[in-house]
Amino acid sequence: MAMKLNELIKGLPVLAVEGNQDIDIANVQIDSRKVVEGSMFVAMRGTTVDGHAFIAKAIELGAKAILCEDIPQDIQSGVTYIKVEDCEKCVGQVATRFYGNPSEKVKLVGVTGTNGKTTIATLLYEMFRKMGYKCGLLSTVCNYIDGEPIPASHTTPDAITLNALLGRMADEGCKYVFMECSSHAIAQRRIGGLKYAGGIFTNLTRDHLDYHKTVDNYIKAKKMFFDSLSKDAFVVTNIDDKHGMVMVQNTKAKVTTYSLRSLADFKGKLLESNFDGMLIDINGKEVFLRFIGKFNASNLLAVYGAACMLGKDPMDVLTVMSTLVPVNGRFDAMRSPNGYTAIVDYAHTPDALVNVLTTIADVLSGTGKIISVVGAGGNRDKGKRPLMAQESVKYSDRVILTSDNPRFEEPQDIINDMLEGVLPQDKNKVLVIVDRKEAIRTACMLAAENDVVLVAGKGHEDYQEIKGVKHHFDDKEVIREIFEN
Repeated sequence: MAMKLNELIKGLPVLAVEGNQDIDIANVQIDSRKVVEGSMFVAMRGTTVDGHAFIAKAIELGAKAILCEDIPQDIQSGVTYIKVEDCEKCVGQVATRFYGNPSEKVKLVGVTGTNGKTTIATLLYEMFRKMGYKCGLLSTVCNYIDGEPIPASHTTPDAITLNALLGRMADEGCKYVFMECSSHAIAQRRIGGLKYAGGIFTNLTRDHLDYHKTVDNYIKAKKMFFDSLSKDAFVVTNIDDKHGMVMVQNTKAKVTTYSLRSLADFKGKLLESNFDGMLIDINGKEVFLRFIGKFNASNLLAVYGAACMLGKDPMDVLTVMSTLVPVNGRFDAMRSPNGYTAIVDYAHTPDALVNVLTTIADVLSGTGKIISVVGAGGNRDKGKRPLMAQESVKYSDRVILTSDNPRFEEPQDIINDMLEGVLPQDKNKVLVIVDRKEAIRTACMLAAENDVVLVAGKGHEDYQEIKGVKHHFDDKEVIREIFEN
């Protein structure tokens, strides 16, 4: 698949061109290590590295065109340099054009918000496949092309990987693609140039402030996604969240709402809940779903709303929804031989922890204790650490603070940051066990019949990242081993 350079850069806000535009481009790359003969290399200015430093390396490997913000002093013959003001703004358009505008060949639905993105995108993918459609999924856990897993490295891949994946999905006959849109990806314009059939907003609480710096910047990043939707797209927004209507105030798309609390286009009411599932009323129809808790009821309303907006019959949607099961590592409940329940959940923000813990408390209604195992990731937003410990202590009977993915930090330093959120009178409820496996084992030893052990933070992840190395570690595997012994 080659494309003429002049065709590829048509419509870009080009400031200057040095060299021949009538050449064939074999592919587009932002990673100089992936450049081959005939590539166009885009010199992106990242948060840690500047692509301009790798222009010479890219040319050495065979790059024939360079998209950059500064044309180098030493111009190489046989190479075309295209100068633009902002490569980040252009890379999405270039990638979309090179791969033949794949998002126009599928119905692409984006899901954004702090919590619930993976669950909603995955359940929509599962539902539409059960309805007989070929579908694609772009998520934190894994990307899928109609059942074929393609490993994921970011919540949202870079613009080139993303368009290449969408191109494959379109070529293989996928009609629908469901996609998580992280705030990083929106802010870095990784999804620029894509055409969305619809967007879903889940909720917004503190997260990723290591990157966005302020909550206001974080809100603006999420809102950019809805601002960019076209008038023939739809939005399904959560009005139980105070940002639900803020997100859509400047969108051209058709806005619909969902709520568990007030009147909305897609209205839900939780009737019964236990560790096997919940009975919920959705727009006047009762349905039993194999999910637990209010936050999941909210996620399922978003799924229902999006499916209806994609033209599916509401009764068919409810029928298929009743067969769906929770996403791996999201409120994953396991019953121990001793009569207590262990729950593995990806909750890694203060708000997500509150959601999970209040859900457990609602179902238990005082019949058992909650023992929580909680850590916080290294080299990420430090401000949320004390808040996570504070919320865990508030809603649990016992808390064990442990390692999550320490990355390049010392686990004990992370735990010390968390301990700052624990009040002196609550210190006796807290144990510190740095070794995560030992922490889980201790929690299970402390649990009696009818108690619940919550292991939070890693969910679906099957590794622990320590000093830049990923070691195999799976919370569910550890719990199963404990159950067997």
